[in-house]
Amino acid sequence: MKRVLGFLLVIASVVSLPVRAESLGCVTTAWKLIGANHRVCVEAFHDPKVPGVTCHVSQAKTGGIAGSVGLAQDPSQFSLACRQTGPISLPASLPKDEVVFSEDTSILFKETRISRLWDAKNNTLVYLAISRKLIDGAPANSISTVPVMQWSVLR
Repeated sequence: MKRVLGFLLVIASVVSLPVRAESLGCVTTAWKLIGANHRVCVEAFHDPKVPGVTCHVSQAKTGGIAGSVGLAQDPSQFSLACRQTGPISLPASLPKDEVVFSEDTSILFKETRISRLWDAKNNTLVYLAISRKLIDGAPANSISTVPVMQWSVLR
């Protein structure tokens, strides 16, 4: 019985993980003689619990030798834009705040995390991107809002 419960807990935690983003491309910001160039990359993801919302996040990526082998710590520089891209369907019970996207920005202890907050008074979804670091967290943040409105397609 304990094994079954443990297995179900593992499955539930994997299913509830934030989504991974689709890479749209990168632009070089600084050329490096050895190793990868410094760049800014753009990714897109759909809110896993709110159909009709798409977010785009741009993040600085460190190049050089350390960046080429995955050992560089990316700077806490990012931007976030979320928009209604279809009919929005809010679930019956939407948590007041929930992590919808997370991506590591160093080999250890640093990530960019995007949370969705619900502003019921203004009927608006608020997406907040922050840089999280286990020790000495960074204050870097970006915000985007999506008012929940009826979707209409212009013809």
